[in-house]
Amino acid sequence: MTKIESAAASRPVKKLVGATLLAIASLLGATAQAQTINVVDVGGALALLQDAIESYKTVNPNVKFTFTKAPAPELPGKIKAMQAANRTDIDLVLGGTDILAAGIDQKLWTAILPDQSKKFPNVLDNYTAPARKMQDLTKGQALAVVFMTGGPFIEYNPEKVKQPPTTPQELLAWCKANPNRLIYARPANSGPGRTFIMGLPYLLGDKDPKDPVNGWEKTWVFLKALNTCIEYYPTGTGAVMKEFGEGSRDMTVSVTGWDINPRALGIVPKEYKIAAFKNFTWINDTQYLMMPKGVSADKQSVVLDLMAHLLKPAQQALTWDKGYFYPGPAVKNVPITMAPKESQDVIRDFGRAEFAEWTTKQPHAQPLDAEAMVKAFKIWDTEVGAQKFK
Repeated sequence: MTKIESAAASRPVKKLVGATLLAIASLLGATAQAQTINVVDVGGALALLQDAIESYKTVNPNVKFTFTKAPAPELPGKIKAMQAANRTDIDLVLGGTDILAAGIDQKLWTAILPDQSKKFPNVLDNYTAPARKMQDLTKGQALAVVFMTGGPFIEYNPEKVKQPPTTPQELLAWCKANPNRLIYARPANSGPGRTFIMGLPYLLGDKDPKDPVNGWEKTWVFLKALNTCIEYYPTGTGAVMKEFGEGSRDMTVSVTGWDINPRALGIVPKEYKIAAFKNFTWINDTQYLMMPKGVSADKQSVVLDLMAHLLKPAQQALTWDKGYFYPGPAVKNVPITMAPKESQDVIRDFGRAEFAEWTTKQPHAQPLDAEAMVKAFKIWDTEVGAQKFK
């Protein structure tokens, strides 16, 4: 072959190599472009997870985050409208069993397990035993990220309440004797609110605590009677704690995190006390990571990687926070000693010795599954709280 023939023969190869290199460079450039992940917080978990989410930038510095908040009852409709328009602007949802249930019911979430199980090796085995049971509620469409022992129990102002009720019947009697001094929020948008109504069937001896339609006869009768001495129902727990802390109300129903955190923040006086219902059953609670359907493939990859990041012990240790979702970590082997000093100080100063005792002595149960929870919220909205939302 002559030199001219050899050079001519090499040209297509050089062009092919050059095109390949350009393609690779283009791909690398696209990968390196900043991705903005839009995170919506429904249940307040951002207070626990924002630092952990932001720490993901040390792993992937090309990712940026936007954070917004939305009420649980409103978000499903917004996501559904986006999906119908083939325009999903929400990449990650942080929320509790309320938004999880609504999203499962309306088929809003991308399947995580087992579809993406390779990205989450041993994830189910890494959960603590109670968090693992909470993961079962997701039907594979979310990942549990923080865990709370829950409630329900009574929180009260000891200056106004000298003998706190210890049974539902005593609570009703106190409420009737002190009208408008008891407050709790709409269950569809309140952890303590839904924990209260889900705990009542166990306390009242209802036929089936897992069936709000056919098994809660005593519970619905009780809630309607209690309604007669409650002025109105705020649409969020924050508003409840504000009124409670300011002295506008003397008593509320609570859960571990909503007892510790508002006192640590000074919203509720530190000296306010708690009382257990006799023979109560813990209704555990969890916050989840959910990805709406319709998220682009490149963003999906980042969101899934972020989820795995948030389940690592170092990030889980941050969820002890200021007691907001006590205890916080959903995975094993993340003791309070791993938490930041500020978190350790808050738990020491505002934690309750009662929680350790109650956690050991009282039985635990999971919340209603998605379909049953949606039904319970609809019944409460229609037959109990109607016309009293604020």
